[in-house]
Amino acid sequence: MALESYASGKREEIHTDVLLKAREACYKARDAFYSCLEKQSDKKPTEIASVGLLYPTECKPSRDEYVKNCRASWVKHFDRQYCKTKRTQRLLDDKETRRGPLSLPQPYTFKPPNSS
Repeated sequence: MALESYASGKREEIHTDVLLKAREACYKARDAFYSCLEKQSDKKPTEIASVGLLYPTECKPSRDEYVKNCRASWVKHFDRQYCKTKRTQRLLDDKETRRGPLSLPQPYTFKPPNSS
């Protein structure tokens, strides 16, 4: 009963930030921010975003545009997704240097039996 009265009151409300044009603007701002992060990756990150993402001050205007055009929950989701992808990529790149046969410190683990 309470759910029906709540739903009937919210039926008229349209969230414009999830419509096609707003989503496209959000995705465009997101892509611009992350491409800035990739371009400026050699600079020291000084600004803090959500979920611990760090970025250089050169990307602050694109970050502001990104936050303005997207819902806060979307920004948090995309930041988490970006951090996860970068962490996975870093782990995979690190594994490349460690590939190959396992080198043991000794050629044998047991002494060969004395031949008499």
